[in-house]
Amino acid sequence: MTLPPHAARRAWHAAINPLHATVYFSPDTFKEFAALGVQSTTATNLAARSAAMGAVGPGVVAAAFYNYSHALLSRHLPAVWETVTPEQAVAARYRAADATLRRLLGEEAATSAAMAEAADLALRATEGCTRHARPLYSAHADLPVPTEPHLRLWHAATLLREHRGDGHVVALLHLELDPVEALVSHSATGKGMSAKWLQNTRGWTQEDLDGAKERLRGRGVLDADGELTDAGRELRERLEAETDRLDAAPYEHLGAEGLARLAELGGGFVLRAVGAGAFPADLFGKA
Repeated sequence: MTLPPHAARRAWHAAINPLHATVYFSPDTFKEFAALGVQSTTATNLAARSAAMGAVGPGVVAAAFYNYSHALLSRHLPAVWETVTPEQAVAARYRAADATLRRLLGEEAATSAAMAEAADLALRATEGCTRHARPLYSAHADLPVPTEPHLRLWHAATLLREHRGDGHVVALLHLELDPVEALVSHSATGKGMSAKWLQNTRGWTQEDLDGAKERLRGRGVLDADGELTDAGRELRERLEAETDRLDAAPYEHLGAEGLARLAELGGGFVLRAVGAGAFPADLFGKA
């Protein structure tokens, strides 16, 4: 089934990925992991996202996550698994998602008919996902589907998020953007993380960021001021278009009407979460 141009991309950015991403900045996530003995916020997020793959080390996570510094990963992995097991980390993450969504959206929204409808639509979309060459999606797809509507939606959003992310990594390799270049060029669009958050969460130094900028200038992607050139904007659009192509199956399976309804419902929940302070005010900006 043919979807309207960029419909899946818009829905993913507005209604799917932000809903999933609330856990990465949630005090509920850090509280759950602190109770298990994990005090570092970085170790918490790394363990929470990678736990579905088992007690993996920095090499596996560097490959799957793509844009994290191996040096940063090595400071926390595999050491975190001496404190918490992958099974405990998965369970803690779902408890955190439960608390986070109830806090941000309110109990009435979390248990509403609209939430149940959105969850059913998102789970229907995941029926079109594929496992091959998608390690993060496949690992999370092996986890059981929760019963509560808000957690069913968050679980489905996680699968859709990781499915697109796995395909995005393939597109990055095809267009020869290394991890830091990918982050810097994304920040140059105004939609990526600021330099502060790239250093704090991804582990890259200012020297790393500056080196990536210089390489991108050499390729004609950035101008002297670090802004995207016409060629840079075209490269980023090619990247997104290839990611769209690799990620089309779940949304074609859902269909245009279902996708539009999911975007409407999920987008409403995201707006409420953002209004409740789900994300730091300085998260986005130029690197």
